[in-house]
Amino acid sequence: MDFYQVLQIIIPSMIAYAAPLIFTALGGVFSERSGVINIGLEGLMVIGAFTGIVFNLMYADVFGVWTPWLSVVVAMLASLLFSALHAVASITFRADQTVSGVAINLLAVGLTLFLVKKIYDKGQTDIITETFPRIDIPLLSDIPFIGPIFFSNGYYIAYLAIIVAIIVWYIIFKTPFGLRLRAVGEHPMASDTMGVNVTKIRYQAVLLSGAFAGIGGAIHATLFANDFSHTTINGQGFMAIAAMIFGKWNPLGAMGAALFFGLAQSLSIVGSSLPFIKDIPSVFLLIMPYILTIIALTGFIGRADAPKASGQPYIKGKR
Repeated sequence: MDFYQVLQIIIPSMIAYAAPLIFTALGGVFSERSGVINIGLEGLMVIGAFTGIVFNLMYADVFGVWTPWLSVVVAMLASLLFSALHAVASITFRADQTVSGVAINLLAVGLTLFLVKKIYDKGQTDIITETFPRIDIPLLSDIPFIGPIFFSNGYYIAYLAIIVAIIVWYIIFKTPFGLRLRAVGEHPMASDTMGVNVTKIRYQAVLLSGAFAGIGGAIHATLFANDFSHTTINGQGFMAIAAMIFGKWNPLGAMGAALFFGLAQSLSIVGSSLPFIKDIPSVFLLIMPYILTIIALTGFIGRADAPKASGQPYIKGKR
């Protein structure tokens, strides 16, 4: 197996593993750019994964090949609604945002496992039969050299994640909504003085973070787990938070960091078949994504400045 063939294996796998992290990290960018810390991304991914898998199992015979796409939409809506708990607690009642996020994580795992037990009478769901197919993108996959590496044997949903990251960057940095979002996260009182509804913007941002995390959870469960259990998400939400911080709260930076973590995860899965790293003990490959996450945060978190009002509840009329 030559190096070109190795790239044909690693790159599509990297993009696929990065897709859930990209969506979830983009949700985190929305929330934290508005000044609301969202540690609950892990729990919101759990809700998305559970909802996506259960919908897939219930309606696969009805919707056929469209089932995975519809399950992502339903998961998005479910996590959006669940994120409202965090929004109400941290914005309306001005609770500690970190504590609220941790509560979301604990509640999501407990609630979904209880429902799985009630519905399926066991600790995990059945295996889904409808998932996203691997595809070669027309025309692009025919480009010499790079086509077979980047645009073959992949998933439409994974490439969509990259496109969405670019769109979110444009929204945050080039639109009036993005300007208000960033202003609320940097100086809510000044924004309020200029007529911006701080509470409304923050609610919108937290709900968006829930929607994006739900998409990420459903994609991860559908592509890689094919069922739902307590280990389905297994730290992916925290890895997305790391990608957001590593990317300095910038959608494109978060996407790049997610691709980096996706590469680490893909190597831990396909590494045993690659000539360069097949002799490395499998346990080291499995823990590598988490080790790289720690290294990335240790090396870059000191140079990544969060929005100034991040984590600070806003009380109208008070500094």
